[in-house]
Amino acid sequence: MTVRTKINWLSATVVLVLGLVVVSCITNAKQRFSSERKQAAQILNASGIKGGLIVHIGCGDGRLTAALRANDSYIVHGLDTDAQNVKSAREYISALGGLKLYGKLSVDQLRGNRLPYIDNLVNLIVSEDLGKIPPNEVMRVLAPNGVAYIKKGDTWMKTVKPRPKEIDEWTHYLHDASGNAVAADLVVGPPRRLQWVGSPRWARHHDHMASMSALVSTGGRIFYIFDEGPTASIQLPPKWFLIARDAFNGAVLWKRPIASWYTHLWPLKSGHAQLPRRLVAIGDTVY
Repeated sequence: MTVRTKINWLSATVVLVLGLVVVSCITNAKQRFSSERKQAAQILNASGIKGGLIVHIGCGDGRLTAALRANDSYIVHGLDTDAQNVKSAREYISALGGLKLYGKLSVDQLRGNRLPYIDNLVNLIVSEDLGKIPPNEVMRVLAPNGVAYIKKGDTWMKTVKPRPKEIDEWTHYLHDASGNAVAADLVVGPPRRLQWVGSPRWARHHDHMASMSALVSTGGRIFYIFDEGPTASIQLPPKWFLIARDAFNGAVLWKRPIASWYTHLWPLKSGHAQLPRRLVAIGDTVY
């Protein structure tokens, strides 16, 4: 065997070994990703939460955190007390989608024993170790019908925050089918704070048809018909959508385009008097 032959043989061996190592790493990564997606699916199915804000306490490297965002109806926020874990999780999320995921999937460092959320905001809290966070703090930030899915030992425990009977619904334009615009809600009162802020920031025009055409609420969700057409000029065509949001945190659950609604050039924001009455929501059905 000549020197050149030995070198070529060694080169081929090195390339083969490196190739096997790369394939092994890719296979292991795919298996781990598949495992995390499977675990996330099990958690979501067990919790029954179909969309909204998820908080993962003790997010570690962020892989399960990312997998919990099963589709666009979820916003996921990971928390961890370890700064290095937060750094690793952010790097992983950045590699997944970078700016495309910004705001929809994020991680922050948790300090102290208080969660960084307003009351009644979160739909699902997932944690294998709550650390210093007491159970009453978890219940404080959960929205009505929200779920705490906490691992204790080898068992996952599901706790549902009950919806207060004092909270009413607004299923029709004037409260209900009777047309009497008086709610039986004992919780509502003068505004003290903002619960959430959603987009778009601006309506299309103040001299023509209102961008918000109808809105109702049921089951902890709001449904509304909105014109998302360009704000640059009211003369441009409208883009009407039927939109569903979580009422407690504003997460967009789904959007459906409406091909034809009403002329957006109707003057002075008045619009047709019957338009707001055309949207009704009862239980899980929208009319």
